[in-house]
Amino acid sequence: MNDLDMDSLLGDAEDEGPRRRSRGPSRRQQTRGRKRRRRTRRKGAAASLIAVVVIVAILGGGGYLAYNWVRGVMIPKDYTGQGSGEVTIEIAQGASAGEVAQTLEEEGVVASARAFINAVDAAGKGASLQPGSYVMRRQMSAAAAVTLLDPEHRLRSTLTIPEGHRLSKIFTTLATATGKSVDEFKEAARGDLGLPGYAKGRLEGYAFPATYELTPNMSASAILTRMVDRFNETAAKDDLEAEARKRGFTPHDIVTIASIVQAESGSQEDMPKVARVIYNRLAMNPPMKLQMDSTLMYGLNKYGIAATDEETRSDSKYNTYKFPGLPPGPIANPGDHAIQAALHPAKGDWIYFVTTDPAKGITKFTASEDEFWDLRDEFNRNNQ
Repeated sequence: MNDLDMDSLLGDAEDEGPRRRSRGPSRRQQTRGRKRRRRTRRKGAAASLIAVVVIVAILGGGGYLAYNWVRGVMIPKDYTGQGSGEVTIEIAQGASAGEVAQTLEEEGVVASARAFINAVDAAGKGASLQPGSYVMRRQMSAAAAVTLLDPEHRLRSTLTIPEGHRLSKIFTTLATATGKSVDEFKEAARGDLGLPGYAKGRLEGYAFPATYELTPNMSASAILTRMVDRFNETAAKDDLEAEARKRGFTPHDIVTIASIVQAESGSQEDMPKVARVIYNRLAMNPPMKLQMDSTLMYGLNKYGIAATDEETRSDSKYNTYKFPGLPPGPIANPGDHAIQAALHPAKGDWIYFVTTDPAKGITKFTASEDEFWDLRDEFNRNNQ
């Protein structure tokens, strides 16, 4: 090969390099590149679509779970319908709606305490839940449970304890009314009933006579506590402790005097006069014995309005024919009128009284011993 031929070859070679570097890929290469890019975009789009679907599925599942969780919190479990069976629910005095709701849930009446509270709020009955016993059904809707807890549906009975009954008679009355035994009430009387300190732990005189509402589940202790509560309310209303101090007596003395007034009076109108006789006798120097048949009979565990000579010789500390001053404690359970009379006796100089006609409740008062014997004769004539 000559020099010209070599130069031509070299020149062609040198010229070829720059032309290839400057003109870019060929049409075939560009076509292949575009196809590759389309395939890549399609794969990327498909992957993105799959990712979106997966994310949506995850979010959708999570949303459903979250919805159920929120629903469980915001909409508590609740039964439907009126329920079935029978269960007695006791609402205690002073119980809150939350405490009632918890009891209903524990007894299987409602599905959840929260459902009941919501139903109470919806019905506007928060202040209407009253203590007592109610017959409910198990697995009731909360709304149905609220309806059955209306005070009109309470199981209850009323019992009136008259003024002046002794504690032993009250126990018998309560036992008959409730089906409990007398011994249950005697045992309960030894417990903590909320007696005032001046009662010295004795219930006699402090079981306040009134009409009480009783429910089937009330214990003997709960019943007696309610009676003591009524006494305490009356004592507070009458300002018993302060008024007793004004008269120079203890509150226990006043209750004792009131019990005698209750037992000896033929009528409410006589009570302040009977109280005055007691105070006049105690104020004498030396004090005159009270000589009350009612106190003597209590000590003998008897009933009567005229003691015999033999009975007046009893050694009982309640024998006011023998021992001066007040007996050791109340002989009965006085009502508010007798307590008021003991605190505010009538004005008068009487030191004697005789119930001349017990059947008609006629009692006569005098300051004269001679007139007293005349009144005794009148009593004897009326009771022949």
